Amino acid sequence: MCGIAGIVNTSGAGVDEFTIQEMCQQIIHRGPDDAGVIVKGGAGLGMRRLSIIDLAGGHQPVFNEDRSAWIVFNGEIYNFPELRPELEDRGHLFRTHSDTEVIIHLYEEYGAGCVDRLRGMFAFAIYDERRKLLLLARDRLGKKPLHYAVTKDSLLFASEMKSILAVAPELATVDEKALLRYMLIGYIPDPETAFQNVRKLPPGHVLEYETGRVHIRQYWDLPDFGTYQPASEEACLEELEHELREAVRIRLISDVPLGAMLSGGTDSSTVVALMSRLSSSPIKSFSIGFRQADFNEAEYARRVAQKFGTDHQELILEPNVVETVESLTHSLEEPFGDSSMLPTYYISRLARQHVKVALSGDGGDELFAGYERYRIHLNERSFKYLPDWTKKLYRDTIHRKIPYRVPGRNLAYSISLPWQERYMEGVTIRAFVREMNLLSEDFQRRAAADEDPLLPFWHYLKTDSGQSPLSRVLYLDTKTYLPGDILTKVDRMSMLTSLEARCPILDHKFVEWVVALRPEWKMRGNDQKYIFRKLARRLGVPDEVLDRKKQGFALPLVHWMRNALKDLVLDTLLDTRTLQRGYLNPAGVRRLLLEHFAGRRDHSPRIWRLMMFELWQRNFLARIGSDVRSHAYEVAASPTTGRL
Repeated sequence: MCGIAGIVNTSGAGVDEFTIQEMCQQIIHRGPDDAGVIVKGGAGLGMRRLSIIDLAGGHQPVFNEDRSAWIVFNGEIYNFPELRPELEDRGHLFRTHSDTEVIIHLYEEYGAGCVDRLRGMFAFAIYDERRKLLLLARDRLGKKPLHYAVTKDSLLFASEMKSILAVAPELATVDEKALLRYMLIGYIPDPETAFQNVRKLPPGHVLEYETGRVHIRQYWDLPDFGTYQPASEEACLEELEHELREAVRIRLISDVPLGAMLSGGTDSSTVVALMSRLSSSPIKSFSIGFRQADFNEAEYARRVAQKFGTDHQELILEPNVVETVESLTHSLEEPFGDSSMLPTYYISRLARQHVKVALSGDGGDELFAGYERYRIHLNERSFKYLPDWTKKLYRDTIHRKIPYRVPGRNLAYSISLPWQERYMEGVTIRAFVREMNLLSEDFQRRAAADEDPLLPFWHYLKTDSGQSPLSRVLYLDTKTYLPGDILTKVDRMSMLTSLEARCPILDHKFVEWVVALRPEWKMRGNDQKYIFRKLARRLGVPDEVLDRKKQGFALPLVHWMRNALKDLVLDTLLDTRTLQRGYLNPAGVRRLLLEHFAGRRDHSPRIWRLMMFELWQRNFLARIGSDVRSHAYEVAASPTTGRL
């Protein structure tokens, strides 16, 4: 596991080695064990290494036999032991035992098509000196990040944007369209970033840069949903266990200590169950908990650990949450609104004290329909009989006449929508923006530019209209929420602690098998994750873990918002600087805070999102320097003391 960075210049000018070293210095947390840089002509590639495989010989960059091509690589290739003999039979000579070297020889054989042979998580850059070509590639699901920026005569790339902006701060022009999407959904989906001139390479894509031209190609997508019907439930369980067992097995390859992040939920518990069967010694497991009983899952993680005899480490937290939030927003390169980043960071920090690699249960909800929103927003219930004209009449005429505080007002609006729009209302805060006027009209008008800011989401949701509604929302979430939120959170928080996180449920071969399953194997009536929960029970996961209400990676955000975080919230969101940036509507923000702290409604997720946006402005954006340009303009706002 590493962090990578580099520059390719097509103007004929050379690349300065110090510049590449400075880019790598920004991501030292991703690879504290080793560093490597090569600068030759118009190309410079660098990396920071977290040593996992071939500790002695895995130094990067890695070259082909005649040193005409070289690679820097972030990730793990789990099938490299099978690929290496095949390449040796074709005459390739190996100098190391690393998975990195397998990729460079695959490139010699297949060019950009080498990615089709790889099973794992990866982001890599190969420079082909003969062709003067740079190849960038990112894994199929988006586990490893890769950013790039194209200028008049060069391309810069890096695992994290801070590497690019450190040497080219002039590229940091804020992208208001992307910021509007953040406000609505809580993250910025690929290929956008918070900056107009920096882009994310989307998952399952390769980029070739040659003679100053960029060509991006998609090499993988999810297969058709619902094409496979197992002969019986027993046959389905047998296949499911076989496929997931293999995905777990290959992720146990490591030359350093390895463990599991155990939340006490179905997904991580199932992974631990399989790990315990595959390991000859007790596996190491890690969990965290909180003093607030409603949010403490440590008890369930403890029961799973006892069931499977793991070497379990547990930490009950009373964190300095203000200090943690301030610290994390100094490292986040764009606003990120998922508050579960905090427990992810805490458990990563705990695990890193004992191991370098930890398996997680991420991906189970997106594959097997585990989120409650699937049941809520896809259930037509009794309102199917209402004619469309009455629903439209309610939205266009009646809704705005009903007082804001009337119970059921927004539910009625949601019910009046077609299921696609109802789902999008549920996964965004569009209703709150509309009802409470949270965002300034000028910002929304400039950023939207007469285009629905959720247009990319509609593209995914409407793809292949013949699919079931469940299959279509699973496709949408796997293309957007999974890489943009879940995997971004896991990568950033684990790598901040120099921990490698592996996600066996998101093995691409396992994903392809699950996607093909008919939807009734995933959600049967109100029974979500139907077949996966059956497998978990079969593997011995305790009933009390499987039968309890789903919490996700919960944390006591409501409690913190009204106690430890209250001063930070008020001082941040009611500060004159915040309200004068031109993004928020001061009256809407004040009403949001007043309702929350008066106990009338729990607005903690919305408040968190707005607070993280402003802290990103202060703690990251402001540090880039005076070259940052934003189209947001100053608006009049009355002075405030930071209190309601």
